[in-house]
Amino acid sequence: MKCLLSVDVEDWFQVENLKQAIDKESWDKKTSRVERNIDLILELLDQRNTKATFFILGWIAERHPLVIKKIHNEGHEIACHGYGHDLVTHLTNDKFRQDVSLTKNILENLIGEEVIGYRAPNFSITDWSIEILISLGFKYDSSLFPIVGHSRYGKLKKVTIPNKSIFELQNGFYQVMLSYLDIGGLKVPWAGGLYFRLIPYELFKRGIEKITEQKGLYIFYIHPWEFDPGQPKVNNIKLNYKLRHYTNLKTTESKFKRLLKDFNFYRIKDAISI
Repeated sequence: MKCLLSVDVEDWFQVENLKQAIDKESWDKKTSRVERNIDLILELLDQRNTKATFFILGWIAERHPLVIKKIHNEGHEIACHGYGHDLVTHLTNDKFRQDVSLTKNILENLIGEEVIGYRAPNFSITDWSIEILISLGFKYDSSLFPIVGHSRYGKLKKVTIPNKSIFELQNGFYQVMLSYLDIGGLKVPWAGGLYFRLIPYELFKRGIEKITEQKGLYIFYIHPWEFDPGQPKVNNIKLNYKLRHYTNLKTTESKFKRLLKDFNFYRIKDAISI
């Protein structure tokens, strides 16, 4: 087991890069495209008999309960992505606890199983939020992404990062760190998302092989909206946000098919000791 696959389930209008143009009050008025995109992902995974971990927003789960049940019934892991895609760094301790607890309860009531995994929106994890996750009964967090060049990603300042992808933060609670490639001392993002769409596939593949050689394990992530070049275009946002969101959406599906063909992927919960 060398590669883990995760999907961060949010709709196109909930992405951080589009927030300056789309406020939360308008979400229910937007045309949802998450179900069609999830169906495509599930079909691609089924073709390769591959199981993944789906980190799901509570907002999505409330409005698309049958989609969540379908993901679960097909053997994939259901995990928590918070309720409304708020950055952890923008929440108080109490608000974070309410946000995560609400979502955990929504998901568990839908699937009839314990939800043990969490990933912060935009990987905005903090030291204090780890303590709250543990108190709520989570067994792992998969938010740490210690790379160069991204201001939104959180940090665990109290943690000394070892040279492995999964490590124990406290007794029985694990960190499943997003993958990066060490190039000349720089931690270059190599876990998916824009980086997957931007980097030529053969080069990206070689990077995965290098990471598995160095750390023994690779963790990949993708979003449903990244499979959807036909989604509505939002123009009144910063140019760099527009580039992050829309670059190479047309290539995602074909590259993802190659990825599933070249590597065997597993659910996160299959790789941790619980």
